[in-house]
Amino acid sequence: MKNITQGLLVSCVAFSGISATGTQEQESAPKAGMRPQDRTVLAQRKQQHGVDPLFVTRTSPRAMSGEPITKEQLYTLFEAARWAPSSYNDQPWVFIYALRGTPEWQTLFNLLVDFNQQWVKNAGALVVIVSRNAFEKSGKPNATHSFDTGAAWENLSLQGHISGLVIHGMAGFDYERAKKDLTIPDGYTVEAMFVVGKPGSLEQLPQEMRGMEKPSDRKPIEDFAFKGSFGKK
Repeated sequence: MKNITQGLLVSCVAFSGISATGTQEQESAPKAGMRPQDRTVLAQRKQQHGVDPLFVTRTSPRAMSGEPITKEQLYTLFEAARWAPSSYNDQPWVFIYALRGTPEWQTLFNLLVDFNQQWVKNAGALVVIVSRNAFEKSGKPNATHSFDTGAAWENLSLQGHISGLVIHGMAGFDYERAKKDLTIPDGYTVEAMFVVGKPGSLEQLPQEMRGMEKPSDRKPIEDFAFKGSFGKK
């Protein structure tokens, strides 16, 4: 991924004990130079198996400062997305964006439900994720267009975290209006929206959202990894 992990992705994993479910929990040792907020998240999230802190410290905060995002900063995220894997290297993803303070901003902002508008108003960029349903060359249906576009989104999200930006995906918007207002042609699927912003303080969020700004937990692996057939552990 464009050497984004060089110098960052060397894990030191320390055993920390056995969970209440009987699974081993591990935690990554903080790295030299790690940001204080990442150290806090790392201390609160427990792993069953040691992975790089990059994956564990990524969160989806809502608090943003309202500062602008430059086109260069946004395109660095798109560069990370560009290198995602896809079926036959078809790269079916499309990103439709608006930077804060530009004529396009209000069009994308108006797609959001009221709840999201309350905190997204402090974002620096808004992006709609779209995928092409058929292979570009053959025109045949591509069964993995959404899956592949999700891989591009994950690359982008991790690069945003590395860059110290807020990246938060959303489903709370009007999908049909997005297709109409953004002139998205038939044969394309509107997948999601996300915001990009500079980190802000809790005080910049409505009171009822401030309690959400904490690291979420994850299901144990045994809940989604099955041996040989669905549900078999």
